[in-house]
Amino acid sequence: MKIHYFAGEAWEEAYVREKLPQETLVFHEGPFSSHADVSDPDADALCVFVESKVTAADMDRFPKLKLIATRSTGYDHVDLAAAKERGISVATVPFYGENTVAEFAFALILALSRRVIEADEQVRRTGTFDQSNLRGFDLAGKTLGVVGCGHIGMHVIRMGNGFGMNVIGFETRPDPEVAKAEHFTYASLPDLLAQADIITLHVPYNEHTHHLLNAGNIGSIKKGAFIINTSRGAVIETDALIKGLKDGTIGGAGLDVLEEEGDLNDEMKLLTAPHPNEIAVRTALENHYLIDHPRVIVTPHVAFNTLEAVKRILDTTADNIRNFTAGSPSNIVA
Repeated sequence: MKIHYFAGEAWEEAYVREKLPQETLVFHEGPFSSHADVSDPDADALCVFVESKVTAADMDRFPKLKLIATRSTGYDHVDLAAAKERGISVATVPFYGENTVAEFAFALILALSRRVIEADEQVRRTGTFDQSNLRGFDLAGKTLGVVGCGHIGMHVIRMGNGFGMNVIGFETRPDPEVAKAEHFTYASLPDLLAQADIITLHVPYNEHTHHLLNAGNIGSIKKGAFIINTSRGAVIETDALIKGLKDGTIGGAGLDVLEEEGDLNDEMKLLTAPHPNEIAVRTALENHYLIDHPRVIVTPHVAFNTLEAVKRILDTTADNIRNFTAGSPSNIVA
């Protein structure tokens, strides 16, 4: 197969070529979105990452396309309806960083509970070791609410148990046997929001999870609770999150993802477009509020980003391409 591979880092080329020696690979530096001029009437496959949308018009630049291999678990950046209409299969990486993302979620939890960022900044900025404004809180005995008890969520649940926390989980398909084996209890989403001292989100982004935390339910959160989001930004309604921070309903947040986070990288384009999207503009400006908030930690979508996890992503992607070529497609979502 002839594959156009849009790389994140230079070292990926040698790594992937070694994994796929029989394929014709055309590598491009940077994301798919930065190569709008690339077309190929003979290309069989595209290999992209989650930061780039693949639209119907993009697919039409590659008329013989048979496969889009995305190096991600999520696939909302690919127009599945357009792919299906054109007979294009879409393959994903369903499992690669269950422990990786879970570990990062707990890094955010610990950084907030023990005020690590503030302590570090104080020492760097002033050189003082004053502890009076840096008192944190224990995790032991607190209630951890895990929204989404899939592969990542289960790792978080085990970690919560390791810290001596009371763990509750929300899942659309609860399994009592799993709950018994992993030492947690299921709760409805309203009950979880009302009980949890820390709420951590581990759901995919789709029409059902869009603004899962929103103006209608964020007020029911236990007062002073902390929110952790390492899933997708739009799972939380930004307006509601900011209101909760301002009125004290939410004690703080650790956010690896933000709504419209891509627009923060190109705000001039967003603000000067002929017909700007008012909601997107407001969300981008609100995200600045979150970035500057003293009880909010914002990181640039790096929960997945360890060497081990990235290699697992590339290995699975190579397997998906190899299996598709061999007539035994794997991890196909459309």
